[in-house]
Formats: sequence, C-alpha cells, structure tokens
Amino acid sequence: MVEPVSTSYRGVELWELPPNGQGIAALQILNILEGYDLAAMGFGSADHVHHFVEAKKLAFEDRAAFYADPAMATVPVAELISKEYAEGRRARLDPERAAKHVAPGNPALETGDTIYLCTADQAGNMVSLIQSNYRGMGSGMTPPGLGFILQDRGELFDLTPGRANSYAPGKRPFHTIIPAFLTREGKPWVAFGVMGGATQPQAHAQVVINLVDFGMNLQEAGDAPRILHSGSSQPTGERMTDGGEVSLERGFDYEVIRELIGRRHTVVWKVGPYGGYQAILRDLDTGVYYGASESRKDGQAAGW
Repeated sequence: MVEPVSTSYRGVELWELPPNGQGIAALQILNILEGYDLAAMGFGSADHVHHFVEAKKLAFEDRAAFYADPAMATVPVAELISKEYAEGRRARLDPERAAKHVAPGNPALETGDTIYLCTADQAGNMVSLIQSNYRGMGSGMTPPGLGFILQDRGELFDLTPGRANSYAPGKRPFHTIIPAFLTREGKPWVAFGVMGGATQPQAHAQVVINLVDFGMNLQEAGDAPRILHSGSSQPTGERMTDGGEVSLERGFDYEVIRELIGRRHTVVWKVGPYGGYQAILRDLDTGVYYGASESRKDGQAAGW
C-alpha cells in the first residue's frame, strides 16, 4: 500500500504517487507556477510558455538529484512539495531569459509504450491506472505459466555510486509511470493520466493549468497544444548544461516562438513525444460523469 501525496493549486488538489516515481515533479511545477497569474498571461503566450518551461527545469533538477527508492535513500518528499520550498525555487526563475543550467535545491533546509486507463462506477468510485514494461517489450523474461513479461526499469538506475538513485541490491529504480487524481474540497473530481515518459509530469501540470487557470473543459484540457521541454538533468546521472530544448505543438503563434527564441530558448519541432491523455470528471453537484480521450493516441471515452 502506497500513500499518495498532494499539493493544492488555486483550490484544486492534485494527487500523485510518491518516489520512487516522478509524480511529485508535477506537484513541484504547479507550486512554482502558483505564484504567477497564468490566466492574465493568456494560453499560448510567450510568458505562459516561458514560465512553464523554466518551472519544469527547476523541478526536474530536483527530480535528478533526489527522486529514488525511499526505502534505500533519504527522499525529502514533504520538503520538496512544500509551498515554502517552491517560493525559494521560484526566486531562481528569470522571467526574461531561459536558464542554460540550474542547480538542484536544498530540500533539507536529477521502443515500447505505456498504457493508461481510468474508470468510474455509479457509486462514485474512480480508478486511475497506468502501466508500462519500459524499453521495448521489457526484459523479455516471462514467468512460466503466467503469460506476462517482466519490466526492465533497472535501466533507470544511476550507476555512479553514492547518489540517491545509485544502483543497489534490493533497491527499486526511479521510474516514470504516474497516474493522477484531482479532488475539490476533499471530493473526487478528476481521474486522469498522460502517457509518455518524462512528458508525464509536465503534461499533468498543463492539464491542471488548462482546467483551473484557462477554464477549459475536460476534452479541451487534453486537446490543447502542449509544451514539452527535454534535456533536463536525469536520475540516471546526465546533467543539463545547455538549457535543453522546447518542443511546441502546432497551435502556438509564430510571434510567440520568436519571442521565446529572444529569451534564449532553443525551440524545436518534433512529432510524437507529447503524450496521450485520458480522463474522467465527476460533476460534484449532479454526479454526472464526463469522459475525454485525445487524438494523439488510440484511446476512447466510453460509458454504459
């Protein structure tokens, strides 16, 4: 049994699984961005994209440095997702210039595919589930008589000794798969997830921002063009030195892209890495369910 962790964002609570996964990166991103008026910036503006990318860089530097198996390493989860910690990290965000490298914080005061599904019943119970064997078909090892292949996420250990996510016998590696929930006033509101490796916490945060700051409905929140930053430091030991790259889906104005380049972002165009979103929302007044499934993947929303 694993206890989920959460943060509040403008009156909405986002719930994620704790390390050894990466769910708290979404919480850290939202905590940093809560200090800015994103609604006033406007969806798709240069300020919106810039502040999101820079907040992601800060969160992912902590992801590289601290996220690991809490049974084998000290992972200061409560401090990392605290509002006080986010305030200190926020002070490092330059609103006019992209950071080429950032340092992790000090919270004591770095060709398979994933599936996601959510479901709900008439009693109001909701499930958020995600699963992946990681690289290709996983390890290729099938337990006799069981019919499934074991995962190979040991690849996500850091092989440099002495770090939080360094390999050790009996230790769970850092992993990326994270289902999510949103609650309002303690009541289940949205079960959702986004497939796609390191895209996941970035997309989780964007879905919440789209729903809360930009007033989108459940389908719009997933369909909206996504921001994806790559090249951050990693729990496997790699370190960002050049600021990474910002990928923007079609739908962002070219003048916004020009302004981002002027702030020293490296903007690139990619096809395919933006994830795949599924969600169910429960109307807290009527109990009516709404489902959403985006076109980037081969999912669907169904009711009966």
